[in-house]
Amino acid sequence: MTQRRKASQRTAAAGNVRVGVVRLEHAAGLPLPAYQTEGAAGLDLVAALDVQSPMTLAPGARALVPTGLIIELPPGYEAQVRPRSGLALNHGVTVLNSPGTIDSDYRGEVRVILANLGQAPFDIRRGERIAQLVVSPVTRAKFVETNEVSNTARGNGGFGSTGKSAAIENSRSRKAAPKKKSMPRTAATSKKTRPGKASARNR
Repeated sequence: MTQRRKASQRTAAAGNVRVGVVRLEHAAGLPLPAYQTEGAAGLDLVAALDVQSPMTLAPGARALVPTGLIIELPPGYEAQVRPRSGLALNHGVTVLNSPGTIDSDYRGEVRVILANLGQAPFDIRRGERIAQLVVSPVTRAKFVETNEVSNTARGNGGFGSTGKSAAIENSRSRKAAPKKKSMPRTAATSKKTRPGKASARNR
């Protein structure tokens, strides 16, 4: 058994997936996607922009940011492009079609649709980490036409229907709560009309 085959078997046993990558000219010198910690699920993608020409995202704007990479996923896998939490929290910058899907048969450059949902312009510079790439197995489905589907307790409820029960119960509780009765005014606190003074209307 060759050393290369042994290495492949060790990689498969460890749960790793081999992904081929071609670095385009404008990505020269930039790091390949990499995990930042041992338990990280996503690999960091960086912007492959001209060092002299950073990209500025105005508030409400979106742009297609190149990574300079072409990847070859094995059959049965996809790559999901997801936002970086730091950019989202600190600047309101996110991946617009999150998660973006890269199919195993796609052979074009990986590019990221970034959107600025913040209130200030955001500058994207060469080498800046702009998104995460999560490689995941795919389950393919085969649709079979039938005359009916099985019944469930939920039925055709959708678009927030599962959250209605608690809201209805809260509404009923508020309606069932006893109303506070106002105390009648006593004679001591009621206003008295002095008999010696008539109102202006009776003069």
